[in-house]
This record gives sequence, structure tokens and C-alpha cells, in this order.
Amino acid sequence: MVVPLNDMLHFASGERKLTACVLLLLLELFLEGAASEPNQADIENHLELGKKFLAIGQLSDALTHYHAAVEGDPNNYLTLFKRGTVYLALSKARFAIQDFTRVLELKPDFVAARLQLGIVHMKSGEYKLAAEDFKQVLQEDPHNELAKEHFQRIDAAIEQWEIIKDLKRRGDARNIIPMITQLLEISPWATEFRQARADANIAINEIQSAISDLRSVNKLSQDSTAGYYRIALLLYKLGQATNALKEIRECLHLDPEHKDCFPFYKKLRKVEKNLSNAEQAQEHKQYADCITYAESALKQEKEEKMIIYETKRLLCSCYTRDEQYAKAIGHCKEALEIVRDPQLLCVRADAYIGSEMYDDAIHDYQKALELDENLQCAKEGIEKAKKMQKQAERRDYYKILGVKRNASKQEIVKAYRKAAQKWHPDNFKDEEKKIAEKKFIDIAAAKEVLTDPEKRKKFDMGEDPLDPESQQGGFPRDGSPFAHFQHGSPFQFKFHFN
Repeated sequence: MVVPLNDMLHFASGERKLTACVLLLLLELFLEGAASEPNQADIENHLELGKKFLAIGQLSDALTHYHAAVEGDPNNYLTLFKRGTVYLALSKARFAIQDFTRVLELKPDFVAARLQLGIVHMKSGEYKLAAEDFKQVLQEDPHNELAKEHFQRIDAAIEQWEIIKDLKRRGDARNIIPMITQLLEISPWATEFRQARADANIAINEIQSAISDLRSVNKLSQDSTAGYYRIALLLYKLGQATNALKEIRECLHLDPEHKDCFPFYKKLRKVEKNLSNAEQAQEHKQYADCITYAESALKQEKEEKMIIYETKRLLCSCYTRDEQYAKAIGHCKEALEIVRDPQLLCVRADAYIGSEMYDDAIHDYQKALELDENLQCAKEGIEKAKKMQKQAERRDYYKILGVKRNASKQEIVKAYRKAAQKWHPDNFKDEEKKIAEKKFIDIAAAKEVLTDPEKRKKFDMGEDPLDPESQQGGFPRDGSPFAHFQHGSPFQFKFHFN
């Protein structure tokens, strides 16, 4: 009678019991290993499923089953070949080379594997290796048309790459780009070619094209901290702080203390947070908060032009919406000096309208339409500015000084002094000075009319005594409308506050 091992343990004692325990453990390990080892039926099932997924173009699913089949029989050259072809279809050059190389180790005369290896080398720009592969194929199969076709292109490709390297040494970026583009048609996985084209695009300031190539290099290289860092720098140069932050985080995912990525991350995170907060505040019409966040971002970045543009763009828009038109116009001007954005021209035009500078507003809308003839904000803005300009042609002198229509001369003079001191052009600079000059002229005109009994009477009767179109205007029709109170150049004011 055979006694089960567990029963033997029950009756055993001392050394015999220890020996039985060891035997039991070894037996369990053996049985577990035997159970996990795939049989031929499992392998065939994986191969069949891999074939089906391959037929319907589901390459990742096909690869999963070919992986399982290779694990079940790692020395089956046909299975390795099938997996290699899937790697090839997925543009995973390094893994395809590994599989085809292993196939040729197992079966050196497998022509199909040698041909596929040559194709991978060709696509990777490894022309000398590709030439050796195609030569061997043609020795085994002299009539292989595919091998002939690829082999005949190699010498010309090598020669073109040498010309490109010479152009690169001479700094001729513009001629490099079309030549590399031709090479990439036959060698799309050549990281050296894509890197060279990225460098050339950077040299001519085609940053977005360079980023596209660098992403491909990173993918073909199976991730690279240097690649992520360079892409992040270029995105930041374009003013895309949020996208740059994503790339720098990928770098830190691979190396949390990377010598370049980590310090850049610390700065980038602050700038991106302020810009994102400013954008969100603008969307929620919280313009004061938008201004605060954008100003903080501007303090953190004083050199990168496009990041400065993004902050100035936000400040232009949010100051306009917050009705702080003088500050808005200043920031708009600085942003537009960096990028001639038609939408931003519309925003500045809105600020000009808010400052009652209608000619300047119309001019900006017209420039916006020159850049984008279908821009709706500019089309509507011109009509709005013209309409408001017409309405504003008759100035309300009481409103300018902020006094009631029955105000006494003393009240008018007091209001004039206060307004004139506030808006004297010497108190302002740049765009704010331009607005102050207009307001100062209007303030002086209001005082001129409202402190003169005859002129005030005419104004109260619906006639502007300073209107240049009036037959009874207070100045010659061919002279300056402000000649009666200006001395010297138009904005060298010498008013007396009395």
C-alpha cells in the first residue's frame, strides 16, 4: 500500500520528519513549475490568436500573443520571426533587430529574416549594415526584387548624407532640411537624421517643426531625459508653459534629480501656475485676480520673449476688461511689439474706445483686418467705434468736469483745478501720457466754455462754441481747434489754475 506524503509526515518524527518536509516542498515546487509550463497546445493557440489579430490590424494584441508563444518556446525561429515582423510594423526597430538577429542565429540560411533585418537597418539609416544584409540575400536569391530595389538606393543615400554633413558644418540650415526630408522617406527611423533636421529647424526658428522631430527621436530612443529637457525648453520658448511642464515632468519621472530638468522644473512650475491661474481668472471674469497672477508671472520671467508676451497679452486683456484703459494700452503695445496678433489688436482697440480715442481704435481694427480679413471682432469694432465717435463729437463739458448743470463759476473752477492736476500730461509717460493729453485738452476746453457766460449760454442752448464745424465757433475754421488756449507745440501746456 502506498502511503500519502502528508500521512507519512503525520507518523514521522525527528530527522525523518525534516527529510519528509523537504521532499514535500520539492514535490510542490516541481508540480507548480510543471503546471505553469505552457504546453504545445497553448503555444499554438497563442500563435493562432496572434495571426487573427494581425489580420485585422490589432498589432498590440497580436504582439501580446506572440510574446506568450516565444516565452513558451524561445528557440522556435518561426515564432521569433513572426514577432519580429510585428515589431517592424509597430516601428520598434531595436526589438525587431533583436528578434531577426536571433532568428538568423538559429537558422542562418533563413532568407526572409535576413531581408527583414536589412529593411530595418535601411529604415534606421544604418546603410552599411543594410548593404551587407541585402548582399547576403542576393547571394541566396539573386532574383529577389525587393532586395535589389533597396540595395540600389544605398549608395545615393550615403552620398546625400555626406553632403548634408558638409552643409551642416557650413551652417547652411535651409538647404539641409529638404535634403534630410528626402532621406527620411527611406529611413524614417534614423534618429541621427531627425536630430539633424531638428537642429536645422531651430537654426531658422521653425521651433514647432523641431519639436515634432525631437518627439520622434525620443520615441525611437525609448525615452531620453535629454530629449524631454530639450523639448521642454523649446515649448517654453514658444510660450507654452503648460506643455513644457508636462515634458519636464516626464524627464523627472525617469530621473527625479536630473541636473538640468530639476532646476528648470522649479522655475517653470511657478510661472506656469501663475499663467494658468490668470487664464482661469480671466475666464471667470475675475479681472483683478487675473492681473495679480499675470504680474507675478512677469516678475518670475524677464527674459523669455514668448512667456513675456503671454503675460502681457493677459494684462492687456484683463486691464481692458477692468476698465483700467491707460495701463491696458501700455501692456497691449508691448505685447504687440512681440507678436502682431489681430485678436490683440481688437483688445487694444477696445481699450482705445474706453479712453474715447476713436481714431486710434478704428486704426487698430483696420490693421487687424489686414492680418485677418474675416476677423469678426474687427468688423464689428469698426462700426462700433464710428458710431461712438459720432455720438461723442458733441462734448459734454459738465460731464468732463463732473459738475452739475447749475454749478457756480466757483464750483467749476474748483473742479477744473482738481481735474487738471490729476490729468496733467507731465504726470504720465508713454501710452498713459497720450490719454492724459486728450483728457487735459477736454478739461481746459470745459473750463473755457463754462466760465465764460456767453459760451456757457450757447452750450446750454445746444450749441458747442468750440465746435470747428460751427459758423460761430470760437476759433478760425482753418486753424487748430485748440489754438485759443495752446502755446508753442500742441502738448506744452501752460494753464493757470485760476
